[in-house]
Amino acid sequence: MASPKWQALVLNALRFEAGWLLCVLGGSWVAAIAGGSLLAWHLWRCARPGEWQFIAGFALLGLMIDGGLQLLGGFDFNDQTLVLGLLPLWLWMLWPLFATLVHHSLAWLWRYPWLAALCGAISGPLSYYGGALLAEVTLAAWLLPVQALVWALLCMGISRFYRP
Repeated sequence: MASPKWQALVLNALRFEAGWLLCVLGGSWVAAIAGGSLLAWHLWRCARPGEWQFIAGFALLGLMIDGGLQLLGGFDFNDQTLVLGLLPLWLWMLWPLFATLVHHSLAWLWRYPWLAALCGAISGPLSYYGGALLAEVTLAAWLLPVQALVWALLCMGISRFYRP
């Protein structure tokens, strides 16, 4: 039988994966309800003191990064409604949902900066590619290599500044 701590880490990862799927497949209304509910649950039951500030900051960072890439022509969302004219809510919601992993399921990774960078460089673009296929979003040819660099640097930065 797995320890309660191990179970909590697995459930944290599974909640993120469920949230990712619901946001990508369900669109912005589902993202608002499901993503908001998952975030509320995390903050109520799982979060460390003050973790909400990290999650909020990460959400703003996501709006700046993906919003900037949108302004550069990296995404074509067709006729989807965009938050602040930049991103659909479902895509933006993935940023705070990912942030719920940083101090929990992914905490072990931040001890290994180069592994964190490699994982970010691979999993970040794969997430965007898979999400684009499922949500019928067109990505510019240059976007995935840029996302690889962005997520490598982001994960390297988390590794550098992460404090358990």
